Amino acid sequence: MNLCVHATFDCSIEEFRVMFNKYEDELRKCASDWKIGIVNDHEIIALWNITDMDGLQTIMSSPEMTQWDADNNAVDVIYSIEKIS
Repeated sequence: MNLCVHATFDCSIEEFRVMFNKYEDELRKCASDWKIGIVNDHEIIALWNITDMDGLQTIMSSPEMTQWDADNNAVDVIYSIEKIS
């Protein structure tokens, strides 16, 4: 499933990268590819090819990730996208 994620957060992009790098190995188990574009120091847009939605949900709802979201006022707006032939 292809997803587009618009994420905003109060921390810097560098702090976001630290958090993302911490989960990268786990994310590779549920996504075959992703691209992350930096909009500004508190906002990204990501395109994901998710191969295991349950695995992604487990990561995103983990206590550590939920706490990071709360600590950084993180908001993810997620869109399902389809390729147009």
